[in-house]
Amino acid sequence: MLTAGEVAGLIAATGWVVLVCVMAMVLVKLARLLNETTKAVSDLNKRLAPLLDDVSVTVNETNRQLVAVEAIAKDVKQVSGHAAKLSAVTQTIFTGPLIKVSSLSYGLRRAIEARRPRRPVRTSRSRVQERAR
Repeated sequence: MLTAGEVAGLIAATGWVVLVCVMAMVLVKLARLLNETTKAVSDLNKRLAPLLDDVSVTVNETNRQLVAVEAIAKDVKQVSGHAAKLSAVTQTIFTGPLIKVSSLSYGLRRAIEARRPRRPVRTSRSRVQERAR
């Protein structure tokens, strides 16, 4: 029969065996995880290089298009500046004489009105009386 010390040693040894088996399973799973991670990183690396090349081409094309858009924007700004100047010149050319013609017509109208004999002002009551007759 086993003594208490031997039973305790047997239990401890069994515990260690179970612990080693659990640790071996954990290490096997960890090795599989590392292997899959290595494969995923390798696959990603293979797909990433062409993707980065495409991004580089896209960025270069975008920069080229932005230069063209910048030139167009500069031309539009220049055209709008010319249009503003033309509008100012047109306003100066036509507004001055137009004001003078308007003033002249107003003055002539006032002069003609001043020379005409004034008609008596009829009230609405006198109009009603005339209609009744």
